[in-house]
Amino acid sequence: MMFTLTEVASLNDIQPTYRILKPWWDVFMDYLGLVMLMLAIFAMTMQITKDQVACLPCLEDPEDASGAKSHSFPQQSGHEAASSAATGAPVVTTIPHITKDLPDEAVHEIHVTHQHTAVLAEKYVNQPQPTGIKTNLDFQQYVFINQICYHVALPWYSKYFPYLTLIHTIVLMVSSNFWFKYPKTSSKIEHFVSILGRCFESPWTTKALSETACEDSENKQRLTGTSSAPKQVSLEGRDESPSVTSSTPMLGVKFSADKPIAEAPSSMTILDKKDGEQAKALFEKVRKFRAHVEDSDFIYKLYVAQTVVKTVKFILILSYTSTFMAKINFKHSCEPDVKQLTGYKKFFCTHNMAFMLNKLLISYMALILIYGMACLYSLFWVFRRPLKEYSFEKVREESSFSDIPDVKNDFAFLLHMVDQYDQLYSKRFGVFLSEVSENKLREISLNHEWTFEKLRQLVTRNAQDQQELHLFMLSGLPNAVFDLTDLEVLKLELIPEVRFSAKVSQMTSLQELHLCHCPAKVEQTGFAFLRDHLRSLHVKFTDVAEIPAWVYLLRSLRELYLIGNLSSENNKMICLESMRDLRHLKTLCLKSNLTKMPTNITELSQHLIKLVVHNDGTKLLVLNSLKKMTSLIDLELHSCELERIPHAIFSLTNLQELDLKSNNIRTIEEIISFQHLKRLTCLKLWHNKIITIPTSIGQVRSLESLHLSHNKLESLPPALFALPKLRHLDVSHNSITVLPPDIGLLHNLQYFAINSNKLEVLPKPLFRCTKLKVLCLGHNALTVFPDAVGQLVQLTQLDLRGNCLDRLPSMLGNCRLLRKTGLTVEDHLFDTLPVEVKESMSRENVSFTSGL
Repeated sequence: MMFTLTEVASLNDIQPTYRILKPWWDVFMDYLGLVMLMLAIFAMTMQITKDQVACLPCLEDPEDASGAKSHSFPQQSGHEAASSAATGAPVVTTIPHITKDLPDEAVHEIHVTHQHTAVLAEKYVNQPQPTGIKTNLDFQQYVFINQICYHVALPWYSKYFPYLTLIHTIVLMVSSNFWFKYPKTSSKIEHFVSILGRCFESPWTTKALSETACEDSENKQRLTGTSSAPKQVSLEGRDESPSVTSSTPMLGVKFSADKPIAEAPSSMTILDKKDGEQAKALFEKVRKFRAHVEDSDFIYKLYVAQTVVKTVKFILILSYTSTFMAKINFKHSCEPDVKQLTGYKKFFCTHNMAFMLNKLLISYMALILIYGMACLYSLFWVFRRPLKEYSFEKVREESSFSDIPDVKNDFAFLLHMVDQYDQLYSKRFGVFLSEVSENKLREISLNHEWTFEKLRQLVTRNAQDQQELHLFMLSGLPNAVFDLTDLEVLKLELIPEVRFSAKVSQMTSLQELHLCHCPAKVEQTGFAFLRDHLRSLHVKFTDVAEIPAWVYLLRSLRELYLIGNLSSENNKMICLESMRDLRHLKTLCLKSNLTKMPTNITELSQHLIKLVVHNDGTKLLVLNSLKKMTSLIDLELHSCELERIPHAIFSLTNLQELDLKSNNIRTIEEIISFQHLKRLTCLKLWHNKIITIPTSIGQVRSLESLHLSHNKLESLPPALFALPKLRHLDVSHNSITVLPPDIGLLHNLQYFAINSNKLEVLPKPLFRCTKLKVLCLGHNALTVFPDAVGQLVQLTQLDLRGNCLDRLPSMLGNCRLLRKTGLTVEDHLFDTLPVEVKESMSRENVSFTSGL
């Protein structure tokens, strides 16, 4: 033999870990394959060592009979034999007459010899005579005939049956395990089995399932307790509006007035850090494997294909083998063309292995029949139900992880195969498909890492001198945060799962909350606290659906900032009916890409005093809803691509400040309508494309602050300087060449910026504005700076950088409040000042600083 049984049987071997993907019929067929393999090798061994034929010539033609010789001797006549037999005397024949002339001694010797011959002849006659035909063939001729007749007389199936059996068995073995060895499927199967084994043995699986058991027992006890105890309803629940009753939705979470907050069992909080990290890695592997495998059904198709191949193979083997069974005989007639060598034309042969081969063939057909039945059952199982869909419904019912998703395609098929081995594998594997389970694991790991001491070290003081904590890219919100009772501002950014438990009520100083791409859920008790204590909320999101629903129920909220995509298709989603519950809201900021103003903000018209819309360059077309916002005091419409001042603004009689920054406004002829807004004090039209200011600007006499910087102005109308209350005027970054002398009429002017223009000369009336504190003249074409600057005794900031000045006037020393730090000028120009002026500025600076 060129190979051993072990070597051939290795074709049927798979990795031990793959056995969980072998259903009982595949295992049964593997054992049948081994038995058929042993049978084939046994038949081959017997055939190689003992298989032969024995042949004798057949005498059918007269020509053949003439070549044979009869085995006979000369006999006595019947009378002589009979008389001799009757008397018992030796048979004596008569000596011919030729002995009469011989001597007596010779005659006597002849008679004795003759008598002895007669005795021998009598013995021969009494023995059985031989029968048959003498062939005159030697041993080599018989060997030759046997070899010729083995190949001529025997049917081919008798000679090659063991080899066919071996080939068929090997094909069946390869077909049975091909999906484990094909590269495109073996890699996925190996990955799946590896992950499945780790999930099965993971400590987190045991803890998660044990928690489920604990929760089930607690629920039973709770049901038992509530059946005897009356239902308790909190006093707070009685006072709540219908929108905050026990059925108030919170991003899919329903409030329950009598449902206690379940605490995690102690077993869940005890998890080794290494086990926790491994479990988190498993969650990620399962997620990636699902995405990789669920989009294809190649493994399923390959398994079906190999099962079909085995079934077709079984039918083929059974059909042609049954037809050849009758041709395996012991006797055969052989007529080789060797008469010229042996003298015979026909031979009679026997096959010594015929009986053994017949019995082996029957055994093989019986095994094939059983194998085929297993194949047919396998096909029935494959097509009986959709194996490309797998439901964890039973697992969801038995565990607390009701969010375990159903899977499909190859992922589903592999789980169906595992179920045939042990359904416990799928149940434990489902734990790692649950987001609830993953979130619980993250929570435990998070609380281990982020302790109270660590969080306390991150608390800082912001510009408003408030205690602030900023948490960035954590897996969740650590429980220790709720122990920071003095915290005033909490900023959460890029945290995928934020849950405010009842412990948030401990944060009595919390007033401001920032949620930057943080989907947040809140429990009932925690919501009640936030509803009554939270004053400012900032929510940054990608889609409007990410805004927590409970945001619109915070009745004590003063400021709401919504930053994200609020396109026109989603306006209905942002303006929830519950927005009317924000009855104390004063400031609403929308940084988005609106094409029309949300209509439901009119629900806030009674109390909203500040509305900010930063539209990020999207054209705001419809502003009709603004007309109803009669309580507005401050309105900002930034980057809305407005070409004119919206008429809806002129209905806001209480408006005090209007900011239309970064729009596309070219003309402001409508500015005359502002005269009806008696309370308007601040108008910001900066960063637009305004070319001229209409003379009607003088009609808006309530203006105190006017911002016209970053436009395309070339001149300033005299009417502009007829605003008696104007204190702040900014016309910087334009193309103004001449400053009218009427500037001196603005006696209340305190801030004047005309930097980055094209001024060459300053009018002397400018220095009659003696209340000026800030004067920005930088980046112009000034060649002389008048001595009249000494009249500005309240000046604290002066910008002269970027001009064509040769020196600074010595009268600058009369500006007693101007310090060196408030003077923006080139160093060489500062050096042109008299020494005493420079020392005075420095000395006053020192004394002022020390005074501070």
